[in-house]
Amino acid sequence: TDRDGPEAERTAAALRGLGLAAEALACDVADRAAVEAAVAHAAGALGSLDVLVNAAASCTPDTALFEDAPEEAWARDLDVTLTGTQRCCRAALPHLAASGRGAIVTIGSVNGLQDFGNHAYSAAKAGLGSLTRTLAGHAAARGVRVNLVAPGTVRTSAWEGRAAELDAVRPLYPLGRVGEPEDIAAAVAFLASRDAAWITGTTLVVDGGLTAVNTGFRAAVRRPGEE
Repeated sequence: TDRDGPEAERTAAALRGLGLAAEALACDVADRAAVEAAVAHAAGALGSLDVLVNAAASCTPDTALFEDAPEEAWARDLDVTLTGTQRCCRAALPHLAASGRGAIVTIGSVNGLQDFGNHAYSAAKAGLGSLTRTLAGHAAARGVRVNLVAPGTVRTSAWEGRAAELDAVRPLYPLGRVGEPEDIAAAVAFLASRDAAWITGTTLVVDGGLTAVNTGFRAAVRRPGEE
């Protein structure tokens, strides 16, 4: 699903090109009725619903201002990113439980773990971590696992035309590069798979070491033998 119907169809077409069955649906996660209809359609078209991946998010530039941020912008970011995820989980949970092997994987962010600015976006992403843990406890008895992936900077369409900014943040990553969509997809696929059958309520940080290693401090305080 995608709020942009044509974009959803392009993604579905790419999946079909790989020999996979795919349905394209336009859906705004801020609309509860639309979410419920999309989930029901997917479950009917596919025969069952085994995995839900929550990836919708809103990051309004105005919310970075804090004191001067429009309240509507703050509310929109939380409604899409946090409450939108709750809507999707609520609608999908009965279908996931019925499948006998249900899994929910939500896309969080390092913004939910440390200060990287963007107040509303960061607050919403932090909320997703809490929702993941509480929902994992709620859904465990029904055989549904719930986990979260927290990416760092990933080279997506959101960074188009911002090459200078990507170059600026790259040195902050101990592994020497920003992430690629495939890095996040691999983490999501793992948590959705039976290889992660005994993992629930956890956050998998996929950030090239950004939140684990203080590169600025290490650069300022070099020890003998360190390069």
